[in-house]
Amino acid sequence: MENNQNTQEFTESGTNIADVKRNNENSGLTYNEVKKVLAQKTGNPDAGSYSQTDIKNVQKNN
Repeated sequence: MENNQNTQEFTESGTNIADVKRNNENSGLTYNEVKKVLAQKTGNPDAGSYSQTDIKNVQKNN
């Protein structure tokens, strides 16, 4: 039986899975990490909302 560690895995379309995983590891911040950084930079404790716009005030004025 062949050793699976020496064979590369490819998707049906020919994409090298190991290459994709390696590129993902080196791609930078994740979506959630970016949301957290934006929340911290704006002083907002809620990582899901990085805007400090008062929505009720905007709705009242429009």
